[in-house]
Amino acid sequence: MTSFFKVPFPKNEPVKDYAKGSPERKRLIDHYHKLYKESRDIPMYIGDGEVRSGSRHQITPPHDHKRVIGTYHTGDASCVEDAIQSCLNAHEAWSSLGWEHRAAIFLKVAELVSGPYRDEINAATMLCQSKNVHQAEIEAACEFADFMRFNAHYLMQIYGEQPPHSPSPIWNACEYRALEGFVYAITPFNFTAIAANLPAAPALMGNVVLWKPSPSQIYSAQVVMKIFKEAGLPDGVINLVYTDAALTTKIALAHPKLSGIHFTGSTEIFKSVWKQVAGNIDTYQNYPRIVGETGGKDFIWAHPSADSEEVLHNIIRGAFEYQGQKCSAASRVYLPQSLWNRIKDSLKKEVEQIKVGAPDDTSCFVNAVIHERSFDRISGYIDRVAQSDTAHIFAGGQCDKSKGYFISPTVIETTDPNYETMKDELFGPVVTIWAYPDDQWSEVLDKVNNCSYALTGAIFSKDRYVIDIAKKKLTYAAGNFYINDKPTGAVVGQQPFGGMRASGTNDKAGSPMNLLRWVSVRTVKENLLPLKNYRYPFLES
Repeated sequence: MTSFFKVPFPKNEPVKDYAKGSPERKRLIDHYHKLYKESRDIPMYIGDGEVRSGSRHQITPPHDHKRVIGTYHTGDASCVEDAIQSCLNAHEAWSSLGWEHRAAIFLKVAELVSGPYRDEINAATMLCQSKNVHQAEIEAACEFADFMRFNAHYLMQIYGEQPPHSPSPIWNACEYRALEGFVYAITPFNFTAIAANLPAAPALMGNVVLWKPSPSQIYSAQVVMKIFKEAGLPDGVINLVYTDAALTTKIALAHPKLSGIHFTGSTEIFKSVWKQVAGNIDTYQNYPRIVGETGGKDFIWAHPSADSEEVLHNIIRGAFEYQGQKCSAASRVYLPQSLWNRIKDSLKKEVEQIKVGAPDDTSCFVNAVIHERSFDRISGYIDRVAQSDTAHIFAGGQCDKSKGYFISPTVIETTDPNYETMKDELFGPVVTIWAYPDDQWSEVLDKVNNCSYALTGAIFSKDRYVIDIAKKKLTYAAGNFYINDKPTGAVVGQQPFGGMRASGTNDKAGSPMNLLRWVSVRTVKENLLPLKNYRYPFLES
């Protein structure tokens, strides 16, 4: 390298509003309908090849599950082994490539996502993950681009972090090496941007990656891979397979060259992954880095001083955007009785006016849940409310899977703060409200804190002393903590995202903290005037 490089200072990608009559709205809906009429044949990407096994699975939209819009080719154990070998074959060339070249590739990814591929990545996410235009725009286009731009900037910052002192005649330095081996990226269905970032972040730092996406996100994952390829990502750096999850994990976690795991998914699966790593610990060449963001049982707590309108509308957005299928979605709410009495009629009216339907109908705030298993699980919780003595359906509660997996936004009111929907992660458009006596607001904070999850949470109050008390009492209750705002919508470069307890390792995606997990630092000391006499002064008689 003959120059120092400085990447462009990142800015968050502006979110288009897709207002009625806007050209971007027409383009996006037209592209959605174009994809709806097509039937895509989606291969795996291993090394320099597009692998079509001939063993196909159908892809159907969650909101129109009888419509087949494509198929993807599934693989077996040999595909996983080939993908790992492809990673290892690419490691030397990729890890030794100048960082500015790696940064350039992912900066180009950002330009492609926010430019010529914007409609395709949004339409694919709408179609196969059942997101409305706004939910697709804020993450599939904007957050995706933000991850790429901010990560490149953080890469430059990390490489620039050097020892502050080199006393003459010493020159001290740090080298940020890629991990030795391959990283295994396991990605979720609910965010296209997260599915892209989990393999991209380690790759940016010089690592090679085996990528296993959720089957429900394969349609948009292929678009992501197309963008990576067009941006110039070399063959074998990221290998994308559609193989059985348990089989893939077993093979990857038994390999001596496993260097790291980048995971977003359920708490139960992450615990299983961790146990397998522990069981194989004597196999590995190095201790694998384990980075995971898992479940959440996210809260809204309000003080009697809170503004009722603010609480009402933040409950709706926090609980029901993307059908509550965000690990950050509000699902347990603690309201003082006086505030609940002020908002309950308006909340019921607003919730029951929310329109549910397919994403191409832009008047729909809520769309379908991701698949039948999710529908059956969530509707089961709703059905059990009828048998409860301590809970009832306050609003919503309708479930219909005849055409799509539609569940109306549902509010459960309970007299028991330990009712099952106040404790279990539902991952659907269901929120449970418990009203407490106004004078017990401080004690209720202890109930809020008493949860195995600690991902996001929100408090509402106009009293600054109360805000301070709540913030201290809930120190470990959330990795992303919101004051007078809903507990969703973290933005790259503004609110690095992650939680602890059963919610993950809190390595903060979209920040230097995450990227540092994908490098191994070598400290280099050079003596410019090497000693020529081993004797120290104290040896003189």
